[in-house]
Amino acid sequence: MSSCCVLSPQEVRLEEELKGIEQMYGRERAFKILKEVQTYRRPIIDVERAKYFTESMKQTEGQPLVLRWAKAMKHIAENISVYIDKDNLLVGRAGCPGRYGILYPELDGDFLDLAIKELPKRVESPFNISEEDAQLVVEDIAPFWKGKTYHEALAKALPEETLKLTYDPKDPLKSRFIVNETSSFRSSLQWVHDFEKVLKIGFKGIKEGAQKQLATLDPFSPVDNMEKRPYLEAIIIECDAIILWAKRHARQAAEIAETETDPQRKQELLTIAEICEWVPENPPRNFYEAVQSQWFTQMFSRIEQKTGTIVSNGRMDQYFYPFYIKDLEEGRITEEKALELLECMWVSMSQFIDLYVSPAGGAINEGYAHWEAVTIGGQTPDGKDATNELTYLFLRSKREFPLNYPDLAARIHARSPERFLYEVAETIKEGSGFPKIINDEEVIPLALSKGANFEEAFDYAVSGCAEHRMPNRDTYTSGCAYINFAAALEMTLYNGKMKLYGDEQLSVPTGDAREFKTWDELWNAYLTHQTNFIKHAFIQQHNIIRLRALHFAFPLGSALHDLCMKNCIDLHQPVIEGGINFGYFECIGYGTVIDSLAAIKKLVFEDKKLTMNEIFEALECNFEGKEDIKEMLKNAPRYGNNDEYADTIGRDIDRAALEFTKDYSHELGVHLDLRYVPFTSHVPFGRVVSATPNGRKAWTPLADGSSASHGADVNGPTAVLLSNFNTKNYNFRERAARLLNIKLSPSTLVGEEGLRNLVSFIRTACDLRLWHLQFNVINKETLLKAQKDPEGYRNLLVRVAGYSAYFCDLSPDLQNDIISRTEHINI
Repeated sequence: MSSCCVLSPQEVRLEEELKGIEQMYGRERAFKILKEVQTYRRPIIDVERAKYFTESMKQTEGQPLVLRWAKAMKHIAENISVYIDKDNLLVGRAGCPGRYGILYPELDGDFLDLAIKELPKRVESPFNISEEDAQLVVEDIAPFWKGKTYHEALAKALPEETLKLTYDPKDPLKSRFIVNETSSFRSSLQWVHDFEKVLKIGFKGIKEGAQKQLATLDPFSPVDNMEKRPYLEAIIIECDAIILWAKRHARQAAEIAETETDPQRKQELLTIAEICEWVPENPPRNFYEAVQSQWFTQMFSRIEQKTGTIVSNGRMDQYFYPFYIKDLEEGRITEEKALELLECMWVSMSQFIDLYVSPAGGAINEGYAHWEAVTIGGQTPDGKDATNELTYLFLRSKREFPLNYPDLAARIHARSPERFLYEVAETIKEGSGFPKIINDEEVIPLALSKGANFEEAFDYAVSGCAEHRMPNRDTYTSGCAYINFAAALEMTLYNGKMKLYGDEQLSVPTGDAREFKTWDELWNAYLTHQTNFIKHAFIQQHNIIRLRALHFAFPLGSALHDLCMKNCIDLHQPVIEGGINFGYFECIGYGTVIDSLAAIKKLVFEDKKLTMNEIFEALECNFEGKEDIKEMLKNAPRYGNNDEYADTIGRDIDRAALEFTKDYSHELGVHLDLRYVPFTSHVPFGRVVSATPNGRKAWTPLADGSSASHGADVNGPTAVLLSNFNTKNYNFRERAARLLNIKLSPSTLVGEEGLRNLVSFIRTACDLRLWHLQFNVINKETLLKAQKDPEGYRNLLVRVAGYSAYFCDLSPDLQNDIISRTEHINI
């Protein structure tokens, strides 16, 4: 497969697979299921959720929204097909066998009939659908939602100047990728439930709590009658719905057991039936029941909501640990059996594909993106190190089980045990991109500064791509804006216009950049456009907060949230007393803008080696025949090299954005913090930006997250960390996650010395208080061969942006983006 001197363990495994050699570590069941799942390359759309949700909503028009949503979930639970997967020890899926996605017409109904025909054809994350199901969508489901969707309401509500930066005014289905709203292709931000509540009291306990509250309502109070009563009735119905759904699985398993001829499988089915009769209605009595209860909860949540990045799984090594250690001590389970159960969950996760019908959503979340984050490590609520035996079992599973599910996130802190960091490093070395690292030394102080108490902050869970949640304290669910800072740069050069959009005046006229005589003129023009973009992002968010509460409800998430239950209010409502609202706005193209501005400042206004006219000529021809100018631009000071010249510009860009949100986010009642987490948006956002003065060609990807531009980081990975540190404004609390990609050659991590160096590198990131860190450990040659032979390399995993994906599932643009990242050969 590869002539490289050193291969990562993943590359070695792929070589062995080509030779017919498979290592299953004695866990044949999970590997067998995985192999079957991997035969389903393109996911299928299952329409049952959409069908039954729509049927119910037709019948309940005029009723309170939260009650309608719960009744829809009950209708789904009663009617949706129930499957018992062959060989699996866990049950509960939201759609047909194999890899599948489900539809949420409450989000996409206004254009679902059009989009459904295009999904099999699109480059980014295509899906198949049968003709019969497509006809059902077009004729029965989509028509009901036209004129009722949140997306339509938002497009109508946006002021003209905001609309033209958000959508094509002539076709609101088309995003402009300038100031991109994300709230219309998901009904919630990333989220983490309080799964521990289900494990402690079950849905029977939650239902009984709601019934007690219902009995204490004032029968004469208009608020109690019109707001609290419908909410509590919805919670009761929701609890009944998930219990009913589980018991349908119990009956199905028992029926199949009657005709099963294999004695072992027959007993497994009878055990499944017994477990599903008990959980999630009641608290689990052992580790197996705890895993099944959690799985029912997360899957029913996926049916209820299209949570951005899929609902995350919280601190599994903490809330499963009491069940695991008790069973282990009492001889009911072994490490191998626990791994088998967990890996049954992992392969079940891998079959549910988060389907983005919206073209913009699909482009931003390429490669069947998923972030069902499982958090390990970190600290206990009283501030002690939280690693335990289960923590290390999760890491072992990641090294041995070749699957990109779940998205594993390791919390580190200044006192993280050496063993934990070494096992994290060993898992990173494997090469599939796990785990991503989240730094308590940055996350916790910021949470405290925004109102969290110590116990809540210490107990946070990683959520989505690089975010965090504090179950029972976080209350903000509205999707937020992605802002194309590179588009602001282009509008600086072209007086508020962009080449792709012709002569349309998109932003404030700031003059012809070729006439600027000083750096300050150019810098102030850039800040004008950046600030204008953020202004319109905040205008978007004002409308989003107001409108979402009219279109979405979240009874399951509310049932699992203490503040929602205390206040009898749905989680999607804008104000929940006692909550903390963490939002964000995203900077896309950070490294691209820093390098471009640094090149102009240095070469034009200081050294005077180039004129603005010469730079414009090179940009206009996309550097064709201007290779000498391109090289000069690329050799100017660049972000990612611990170069104070470039890093100062980056810090100033960051500060300007922070100052804006410090002044205005309080008006929205949200901590709308600055974030650098692109998912895969740097690819479609790059497709609208012409050539830039850092030598980047037109319509190609922008720099991702807080990473350096492609090939710009030439001083080693530690310099990348230092540039990240140098460009942060630590005197502001209005900041959030910064995603940072590091690509290492496998030769860097050879032997004990390689591991020690990686552990030291991780410690350095921790000391610098960098929020996030993730790695690709792979040879460029392997990626190039995978492009030529996708079938031979179909199981090759790479780290993309807060998640790992099959390399061959990515678009050519995103594949090239990953190939172009600097491959460091030393730490």
